[in-house]
This record gives sequence, C-alpha cells and structure tokens, in this order.
Amino acid sequence: MARIKGALHTRKRRKRVLKLAKGYRGAKSKQFRTAKQAVMKSGVYSYTGRKLKKRDFRRLWIARINAATRVHGLSYSKFMYGLKLADVNVNRKMLAEMAVNDSEGFASLVETAKSKIQ
Repeated sequence: MARIKGALHTRKRRKRVLKLAKGYRGAKSKQFRTAKQAVMKSGVYSYTGRKLKKRDFRRLWIARINAATRVHGLSYSKFMYGLKLADVNVNRKMLAEMAVNDSEGFASLVETAKSKIQ
C-alpha cells in the first residue's frame, strides 16, 4: 500500500489561515505561525464584539427613551413601569425609534404610562 503524506491537507489548512489573515499588518498576513495567532485572537475579538454590540445598542435605546420621556416630565424607570401596568408590550428598540421619529405617538405612550402610575 502506498504511503500518503500530509502535504495537501497542510497546504490547504495554511492557505485557509493566510486567507483569513489577508489585510493584517506586517508578518501577520505573510507568515503562517503569526497569522494563525492573529486569526485566533481576531476570532475571540469578533465573538466578544458580537456580545458587546447587543449591550451597546440597549444602552443607546435606553438613553434615547430616557431623554424623550424627560421632555414630557417623566423618568425612564417610571415610564417603563407605567407601560408595564398599562400592559403595553413594546420593546426598547421600537420605543427609541418612536422617540426619534414619531414624537406624537411616543407622547401618547407617555400619557398612557402617566395615567397608569397616578
């Protein structure tokens, strides 16, 4: 039986890693060992970044809702509590969108929340 060497698979693996490292600065895009380390680290960063993006957007939405509710004389927490009592199920993304683009609709939601709190 003929002996099979691993050159084909090794070259394929190295080409895959170097392709992922394309555009990296210096030796990180040319040399396999440094490219492999850079690709592994960038994978960790991208995984972490996907989690952080969700947090960042939630913070942004809350800040926008808070700013819009304070114009109407209400705090964010009281507004959300009033919406919960009024059984209005609108997520923060849509509330922030309404606060920026549909001020009349948002004002009606604020009034609904205010009436349920008092």
